[in-house]
Amino acid sequence: MRRYSLKLTGSTTSGLGHVAFRARSPQALQRRVKALQGSGHGVGWHEGELGHGPAYQFHDPDGHLIELYYETEWYQAPEALRPALKNQAQRFPARGVNVRRLDHFNCLAVDIEANRQFFERYLGFRLTERIVLNDGTEAGMWLTCTNKSYDFAYTREAHGVKGRFHHVTYALDSREDVLRAADVFLENGIYIETGPHKHAVQQTFFLYVL
Repeated sequence: MRRYSLKLTGSTTSGLGHVAFRARSPQALQRRVKALQGSGHGVGWHEGELGHGPAYQFHDPDGHLIELYYETEWYQAPEALRPALKNQAQRFPARGVNVRRLDHFNCLAVDIEANRQFFERYLGFRLTERIVLNDGTEAGMWLTCTNKSYDFAYTREAHGVKGRFHHVTYALDSREDVLRAADVFLENGIYIETGPHKHAVQQTFFLYVL
């Protein structure tokens, strides 16, 4: 697990500063950078980010800023939090809602089809599900580059404004933990926007809070 999964940056408005994907190897990173440099969407190399090495920045067709990197600083749990199982980052936290890992993010996009084709062609993502309206317009896409059903989603922006962000999602261990999280948020005055429910798309059980 990386040193951190979410970075908050001061701003006058809400949004996605950037999202970063880690390549499988240094060679894979260079292959993707080469493809992106020929896409017309490349920005260039960026260094100095806490926790990882050089990253190549680019924009998707909707203007979201994205990075690719390989070199990373791995999280080292302190002695009191070291797990018994080697495939866990740390011991079960047993407090709050007990988030385990970053699961996915959802951005809004004006042109879903253009963004889907961009991620498939230049980054090698695979489409697992999408929403297509009766007139053939794509209204949503769910893409993956791992063994998960999806790593991120884009849904159509209703007002024609590019580069907007919808939500970020953390995974819990079970459906019951999502239900318990609803109790924890309620007891602590955290506004529950909707849920707990199950999505029709991808069949995921979820809870949205602000």
